[in-house]
Amino acid sequence: MRFALALSLLAALLSGCASNSNRNPDGIWINQVAIDAAVKGGNLRQALLANGPNLEWRVDSKTGQASFSNGFEQSEGKITSAADGKFHIDFYGNFFEDLTIKGDDLIQAASESGPEQRFQQPKDPSPADAPPGSSFEKALYGAYMGGKWKIVDGVGAGSIVQFHPDGSIDGLPGNDRYALCLAGDCAAMSGENDSLWLEKNKQGNAWIFYRKGDQLEILQAVNQAQSDEMPDLHPGARQWLLQRD
Repeated sequence: MRFALALSLLAALLSGCASNSNRNPDGIWINQVAIDAAVKGGNLRQALLANGPNLEWRVDSKTGQASFSNGFEQSEGKITSAADGKFHIDFYGNFFEDLTIKGDDLIQAASESGPEQRFQQPKDPSPADAPPGSSFEKALYGAYMGGKWKIVDGVGAGSIVQFHPDGSIDGLPGNDRYALCLAGDCAAMSGENDSLWLEKNKQGNAWIFYRKGDQLEILQAVNQAQSDEMPDLHPGARQWLLQRD
């Protein structure tokens, strides 16, 4: 009886290992660890950098292509080998990345470009033809900005604001879209401060923000650069203070 039980357990274990090694890596994988770290509070970009640099992978074994997004740019590579759940990605001679399927995770091995990172498939991915990084942004926006926020101070005090995962806004006076700055030029312009873009009818401006737990403070972004220099944004007067219910 015990021998039979041991054999069944061994078979189940071997079956699990086989299923992991043979699992299809195709699809979108996001850096959920970075999202979880950001949600805990503090500086958004610091949380992403500490758990990055890559935020999303897209793998297509049928075409032999794989790409990643870091919140600012996309790098595309070619799958040069795939065996036992391990995938070697050649970024056209510039550098290489190795991916492994382990359980529910896609693991990017440590390399010259960065430390080991873990990715998971999103519960609600963006369409396949959406821009690179869209699924990560959608998951981040839902977790980091989700819920109902009450305007405690500022224009529209007392109103309820909702930031939706698709980048739309309800209830924030003068705005119908938003975008969080994750990396790139917007990050260079705002320095150590987190920033976001607010707009209405495709016309908008950059703002500095601080998020501490269930409080969100949005301040004017004051440009201290000369007219012929790259903008140098610093926090100005507070425009809104929001509290999440």
